[in-house]
Amino acid sequence: MTSRRTRERLVQRLRDQGVANEAVLNAVRDTPRHIFIDEALSHRAYEDTALPISYNQTISQPYIVARMTELLLEGGHCDKVLEVGTGSGYQTAILGQLVDQVFSVERIRPLQEKARQRLQRLKLYNVMLRHTDGGMGWPDKAPFDGILVTAAPREVPTELLSQLAIGGRLVIPVGEEEQTLKRITRTDEDQFTTEVMEKVRFVPLLSGTVR
Repeated sequence: MTSRRTRERLVQRLRDQGVANEAVLNAVRDTPRHIFIDEALSHRAYEDTALPISYNQTISQPYIVARMTELLLEGGHCDKVLEVGTGSGYQTAILGQLVDQVFSVERIRPLQEKARQRLQRLKLYNVMLRHTDGGMGWPDKAPFDGILVTAAPREVPTELLSQLAIGGRLVIPVGEEEQTLKRITRTDEDQFTTEVMEKVRFVPLLSGTVR
């Protein structure tokens, strides 16, 4: 299940789908995805598919995790990244291997606590977690070189745009029935450019917190 060959097959599938950043591919190869999902589904850990976790959330398919990370890192190194939606902690773990600091927020506390244990197990000590409404981000730690959002709002939250550094990039799925992945770059104090990347399917970005 966790053999090198199994992980290599996954990485090759990501290459075949166009993921080219070797650092991202190495992080996917080196990250034990099976520890981020329920044991009953662990035999599917290295399939390129989204899988359910508790609280009606999902762990994103490896392609989407790799693609979003690649889009975030294009255009320069990110020292400081905000992740909105810790979830299982899998995307957090990938980011933690590639950037200096990760600040990750999660609205569902039990998910956050499980993710914390997994990240500690992987000795990723450059990750800070916070239980809060994700759409608000983490303004006390702003500005961020990159923001990655793992759930889809109807519209891009202005709170997140305001927490981007000049030159910073926001990678976010947007929409309800029809969702698209966007990369938004802050080019000046009040100017942004938006690129539409591809169609995606994410759980909705909800407000409020769950204890």
